[in-house]
Amino acid sequence: MVLRMPQVIQHAKYQASQRISVFLSMADEVQTEEIIKDIFHRGKDCFIPRYEPQSNHMDMVKLASYEEIASLPLTSWNIHQPDEKDVREEALTAPEGLDLILMPGLGFDKSGNRLGRGKGYYDAYLNRCMQHPKGKPYTIALAFKEQMCAVIPTSENDVKVDEILFEEKED
Repeated sequence: MVLRMPQVIQHAKYQASQRISVFLSMADEVQTEEIIKDIFHRGKDCFIPRYEPQSNHMDMVKLASYEEIASLPLTSWNIHQPDEKDVREEALTAPEGLDLILMPGLGFDKSGNRLGRGKGYYDAYLNRCMQHPKGKPYTIALAFKEQMCAVIPTSENDVKVDEILFEEKED
């Protein structure tokens, strides 16, 4: 399952961004390895999610290199992420904040509504971004065409994504 990389890396917002947050893919999500490699190839700063279990708190912490990912511990969701004792730059502690967040999801609609996995990690993080002096970064959800729905149910805590890039599944 592949989203063609040029659709992301040739995107004007991606090109203009220096500080980019990107998720480390689960097996059923758009795979982000090539995007992460490109971020480092272009000398941009790469931030990845670090979730706190038993809460909806998530930070975006700086990744040193693409190769570092394999050495990070696995979460209960089988995603690599730095240990909570691993001291790293958190994007919102810097005045620069983030320029762009590439997000996963289970379903999306054309209004920018996103269905996540039910914990509210991204919604809570985006609300924290709105409190940052730089404001909310541009958000792009990466999806497969099959994840596009007519309507996604929402609540007052849900934050819409700015744009959804989707592609057909490839085997």
